This record gives sequence, structure tokens and C-alpha cells, in this order.
Amino acid sequence: MKKQSLVILAFTHISAVAVGFAIGIYALPLLIAPPSPSETEIEAISSQSVYSAQFTRDLKGSDAFHWGDGKVSIGNDYIAFMGELAPGPDYKLYLSPEFVETEAEFERLKPSMVRIGDVKTFENFIVEVRPGIDLAAFNTVVVWCETFGEFITAAEYR
Repeated sequence: MKKQSLVILAFTHISAVAVGFAIGIYALPLLIAPPSPSETEIEAISSQSVYSAQFTRDLKGSDAFHWGDGKVSIGNDYIAFMGELAPGPDYKLYLSPEFVETEAEFERLKPSMVRIGDVKTFENFIVEVRPGIDLAAFNTVVVWCETFGEFITAAEYR
């Protein structure tokens, strides 16, 4: 085999593995996600909410792979979301004392935030709020990808 053929062969195989790996990172969270809560469950939780807000795709830190779109309801016992999130691994839900819409803002304010819990579904979610968390001490709910340090979305609720 010619040297040029070997280089082309190596390049195509390495490219195929890289593309497969990227697709796997994107698809794996979808494959292992538990069933999403139903609209009825979300509506029941939302009826007890103290605040509500909207996740939108047009934030500075959101892009084609990191976004959220839908209504989030914040209550003393649960935070519920009806809508869609871009799929990804290791999403965490935080409350922030200031509105954030970029990774840099999130990193700067992270010490003053409280982590509520894990987001394991990408269409609708319900996350329990631990007792003792004062919702009025915060004004923004944030979805963050802990593993990759990626801002997903945020919504200001007061």
C-alpha cells in the first residue's frame, strides 16, 4: 500500500471513531434517561408553585447544543419544568441570587448558589427542594452541566 493510501485510511478511521464518540456522548443520556413526568404531574406540582419563569433558547450562553425552552414553576417543595432541554449528561439544578446567562457568570456566582438536585430527564422534570431553602433569597433557577462545565439555561423568577 502506498503511504498516501495509509494516511487516508488512518484519517477516515480516526474520523469515524471521533464522530461515533460524539454521537455516543449526545445519545447516551437519552438512552438512559428515566421516563419524563407527565403533563398532569407537572400541572399538579405547578399549581402549588410560589414563582414561575420561562426558559428560553436566546440566552447569551445557550447555543445549538445547550438550551432550554419551557415553563419552570418554583415551589417550596418542588421545582417543576414543562418543556424541553437539550440532552446532555450530568445536569444539575441551581438557585442563584443573581440572573446568569453565561458560563463565566455561573462560575463567578457558584459559591453563592444552592444546588437543588439532579435533572435526569430532558422533556419535563420535577426536582424536590430540600427543607430549609429560602426561595426568596434567590431570583434565578439555572440548569448546568456539571461534567463539562456548560451553561444550559436559566430563568429569572423574581
